[in-house]
Formats: sequence, structure tokens, C-alpha cells
Amino acid sequence: MEWSVSSATNAYLDTLKLCKDQRRRQNSWKTPEPESNEFISALAAGMKAKLIVEVTSGVSPSTIALAAAARQTGGRLVCILPERVLDESTKAIKDSGLRDMVDFRTGDPYELLPSYEKIDFYIVDCQTENYARLANVLDVNPRRSVIVANHLVGGKEGLGGHVKGMKDRVEVRSIGEDMEVMMIGRTHQKRASQRKQATKSKWIVKVDKESGEEHFFRMPRSGTSSMAATQRSKEFTNTIRS
Repeated sequence: MEWSVSSATNAYLDTLKLCKDQRRRQNSWKTPEPESNEFISALAAGMKAKLIVEVTSGVSPSTIALAAAARQTGGRLVCILPERVLDESTKAIKDSGLRDMVDFRTGDPYELLPSYEKIDFYIVDCQTENYARLANVLDVNPRRSVIVANHLVGGKEGLGGHVKGMKDRVEVRSIGEDMEVMMIGRTHQKRASQRKQATKSKWIVKVDKESGEEHFFRMPRSGTSSMAATQRSKEFTNTIRS
């Protein structure tokens, strides 16, 4: 499946604006690594994800980001959350103009997830109870898919690439300090030189006007040289384009 430059760019810019507008309406709506939302939106849209599933404790910037991606791909976002936050979550999505993109489901995600097969893009809020156990009932697209563990704070661990039946076909990357991204669909060789520690950073997207190629750049805020950051971003871009 080819990478869509236009979809990734549009989703990135939409998310940038929509999250900014939502933060104005709701001052408490902040994330430790806000730039990561634009990144996952561009990633989901660029890979043309049709079925996107989020398990969350409530609508957040990541929900807006993935709904914006679904609008670009013609897909849908299934958002599984507790019933107690359904009304406020529905309002937040409606205020963002994305209501038609989101299918809200309430209940136990362990029981609801098996209803969805060959998921293209899955994100789980690690503030959700027993979030790691959900990997046991997760059915992702074996040809190409992405799994994101979000809000890895307070010493919480990511899923570590241990997805049922996919252990040897997963590459795990850290985005900022609170997000883990797993790329599924190809065999990756593990090399010690590729094991890099996450640093505080921001992601930006640039489009080469001559070639039309899109590049994601991870810009360091401290402790990392710009050359090293650029190299990491190129490696990740090559992964998601292949």
C-alpha cells in the first residue's frame, strides 16, 4: 500500500488547528507531549488506515487526531470508552466538527474489541484499567498496521511488541516520553545500534516540493544533536513508507 502524502499533510494540519481550538474551549485539555497527536494523525492518514480503534478513558487530543485522519482516508474511528464520559466526549467531537467520523462504544473493551477484525490503527490509553491484557483479544491487519500505547506515565510500561501472533513482525519505537508506537507488517532485524533512548522532542512534517515526499522530523529540545534527530526521523519515515 502506497503512502499518501496529501492525506498525511492534511490530517497533520487539521489536527494542529482542531486541537488548538479545543484547548481554547477547554483550558484543562493538555497532554505531556502535544506534538505527538499531530504525528499519529499524519501516520494514520498517510498509511490510509480505514479501521481505526481507540480504547480510552475519555475523549482526548488523540481522539481528535485520529478522527481527523479518518476524515482524510474515508475510514472510521471506533472509540471505546466508559459510559460515564459519553455525553461530554460526544460534545467535544461534535464541537470539532468530526461527529460523523466517530462511532462511540461503551462497555468493557475486553468484550468489545473482538468485534473488530483486521484493525489498521489501534491506540490504547494506558490509563485504562488492564490495558496490556487487551492485546490478547486484539485482531490487527497482519499486512500492515500500527499499535500505539499512549500516556505511558508514572512508570507504566508499553506493550513491548508482544502482540498475539506477531512477535517476530513488530518494530517498536518511542515517541517523546509517553508514547510507544509499534509497526506491524514486516520482519525487522534487531540491532543494538537501533536501541535508542527516548528524549524530549517535537515532531514536525516537511514536504519536499520537487519530489512530493513527506518527511517527519523529530526535533530535540535538549540533550540530542540535530543531526542524530534527523537521522532517527528518516529511519522512521522509511519504515512507514515501506
